[in-house]
Amino acid sequence: MSAEPRSRVLIVDDDERFAATLAQALERRGWATVVAHTADAALAAARATQPNAALVDLRIGRDDGLTVVPALRELDARMRILVLTGYASIATAVRAIKLGADDYLAKPVTGSVVADALRRGDRAAAETAPAAPMSPRRLEWEHIQRVLAEHDGNISATARTLNMHRRTLQRKLAKRPTHT
Repeated sequence: MSAEPRSRVLIVDDDERFAATLAQALERRGWATVVAHTADAALAAARATQPNAALVDLRIGRDDGLTVVPALRELDARMRILVLTGYASIATAVRAIKLGADDYLAKPVTGSVVADALRRGDRAAAETAPAAPMSPRRLEWEHIQRVLAEHDGNISATARTLNMHRRTLQRKLAKRPTHT
């Protein structure tokens, strides 16, 4: 099978099910995929397969996925690098772009959205923003959930990290915001 430009993509995500699903979706669209679940495995795979593009999750287990971006950029300055995250924020988007990412997409994403983003050759921001951005309450909820997961569900440790009173955190957790 001959490879055309931008036909090989490295998927770096610790969520094995998501990575496999995304790989299948991209393979159906003509991409050859390589999947890595850790930062070290990602760099080894990139050296071995020399992908034209990479999809890097913002959080790879307990590691910061953004540490992979400059290393991939160093391996191939022309590689198209997209950062995917379930915890989107302006601060992380800016940081990702400064570190060398070409695009930044918030999960959940479809295979077609990712394929379209991979095909874009310029370093422009994603044009595939959701029709309705998340509300501030939803963004706060998502952030609290991420910090709570980092502390293995420990409410007291999460409250300390968020600089919030424990009871206030419990009240916020009891009020799940709507989907937007």
